[in-house]
Parts: sequence; C-alpha cells; structure tokens
Amino acid sequence: MEYAQITTQLLSILFIVAVVAGLLDTLAGGGGLIALPALILSGVGPLAALGTNKLQGSMGTATATFLMIKNKRVKWHDVKNIMLFAFIGATIGSIAIQFVNPEILNYVIPVVISFIGVYFLISPTPSEEQAKPKLSQRSYNNIVVPAIGCYDGFFGPGTGSFFALAGISLRGYGIIKSTAIAKTLNFSTNIASLIIFLFAGKIVWTIGVVMMFGQVIGAWLGSHCLFSINPKLLRMLVVIMCFGMLIKYSYDMGWLLAR
Repeated sequence: MEYAQITTQLLSILFIVAVVAGLLDTLAGGGGLIALPALILSGVGPLAALGTNKLQGSMGTATATFLMIKNKRVKWHDVKNIMLFAFIGATIGSIAIQFVNPEILNYVIPVVISFIGVYFLISPTPSEEQAKPKLSQRSYNNIVVPAIGCYDGFFGPGTGSFFALAGISLRGYGIIKSTAIAKTLNFSTNIASLIIFLFAGKIVWTIGVVMMFGQVIGAWLGSHCLFSINPKLLRMLVVIMCFGMLIKYSYDMGWLLAR
C-alpha cells in the first residue's frame, strides 16, 4: 500500500483535518478539498488517497444525512430516487479512475479548487428564497446528478458544493435546502465509490478509521449549525477554504518556491 510511515503525530493531524473537513463539508460542501490534499501530502499515493478519502468521507456524509432525515429537514421519499442516479454516476466514475494515471490528480486538484473558489467569489450571493426551476426534475435527475456523481467517483473534492450549486442554479432551491439535499446525494456517491475502492484494495485502513471518527464529530457539529447560519457566511467559508488550500497545496508541491 502507498503511504508514508504512520505515526501518532500524523494520525492526530489527520484526525483534526477530518473534524474540520466534516464540519465545513456539512456547512458548505467541499470538505474533500481539505481531506484529500492532506492525505496526499502525508505520503499516501493518489489512488489510495482517493479510496481512504471515500472511507472517511462516507462516515461524515452518513452522519449528516441521518440527522437531516431524522430532523425532517429532508424527506426520504423526496430524495431516494435522485440518490440512486447519483449512486450510478459515482460507480461509473470510480471504475474509470482505476484505469487512469494517478499522477494526473496532482494537477487536477488545484484546477478544481480554483474553479470552485472563483465561482463562489464572483457569483451572486444565493438566498433561501425558492426560484423558478431552469431545468425539469427529469432532466436534472437523468443528466446533471449522474454527471456530478461521476465526477465524485472519478475525483471527488467539491462534490457537495457542485450538488448545492446545481440545486440552486438549475432547480431554484434556496441555499439551505439545496445544501441539505446535497448531503444526501454526496452520501450516495461516497458509498458507491467506497464499494469500488474496497474491491480495488485502495484504502489505508488505519488512517481511514481514525479520520472516520473525526468526520462524525465534524458532521454532527455542522448539522446543528447549518439551519441557523447566515447564507453569506456559507459562501465565504467556501471561498476562504478553497484559496487557503490552493496556496497550501501549491507550496507543499513546490510550485510557489524553489526547493
């Protein structure tokens, strides 16, 4: 398995990373933008990092989804079909990534981080008011959701943000409602990807299990804050998270300063 020496210090750092990732992922999506680069920078190989990220991320999205349904913020009847479409898309993407040169991920990460950060920075601030849908539910289910799910299976970070953005811009959901639905879809895609990576043997279990506990704590905190937080703050969280991680990732990869 591809990973650097596992130490107590490394596990402690990754546990804290998972708590923060779970919290931010529940609030604004994109927790993988923190967790995945942290795994790669700790010495885990790209494919193993993707698999381990799915393991720990699944626990966070499972916790958030359970709380959303339990507290009746999302109705199971309303999301079960769309979750299936997300699951199918993620399965296809997870199978495809097994046949791609994993080194390409080192360059995909900053591109995706930059795109999400810039979009949230320059786009109009979404509100919680319901708007007129620009796309039918059928087209949204059959095309948009599987496409985002496929991206999650192939790569992943930012998927929660993409689902939330799609709900706001294409289905006219308010930001809080769209973020809540995005948690259930992200859970479905994480589970689909996790199954594929389990069969492929691309998971570092020691790190993954430790980060799972961190994700539970972070997701629990985020779920209790989501419906009382200002939507403008959600947007700023995504922007700060994206550009902060972009700078850190670029520096650690040696792109900013010569070593």
